[in-house]
Amino acid sequence: QVQLVESGGGLVQAGGSLRLSCAASGRTFSSYTMGWFRQAPGKEREFVAAISRSDGSIRYVDSVKGRFTISRDNAKNTVYLQMNSLKPEDTGVYYCAARLGAGKVVVTTLWDYWGQGTQVTVSS
Repeated sequence: QVQLVESGGGLVQAGGSLRLSCAASGRTFSSYTMGWFRQAPGKEREFVAAISRSDGSIRYVDSVKGRFTISRDNAKNTVYLQMNSLKPEDTGVYYCAARLGAGKVVVTTLWDYWGQGTQVTVSS
């Protein structure tokens, strides 16, 4: 069982930056692929970024490439999402997720554990 707690959301102007953190419970954090998803009002939850448990391979949705960076610190059981050059369309609730499997990271239903979410609002 893994519990995930996100933090770092808030209100920021377009062009600004935020850093989200996700603290995970348990002693097997390094065994999990970690990811970030987001959900805008009236829309489905969508994949944002993922980082593998093994070789640290990373994947991003096209809309955030070059602006967002996912990283993990296994010693601190924490995964981060650095968000730069934020746009109003980045607004939504951001969720941290964990899974033991690998592959098909964009498929929401394949993830095993979810945090409660943190709100990110980007004003124009």
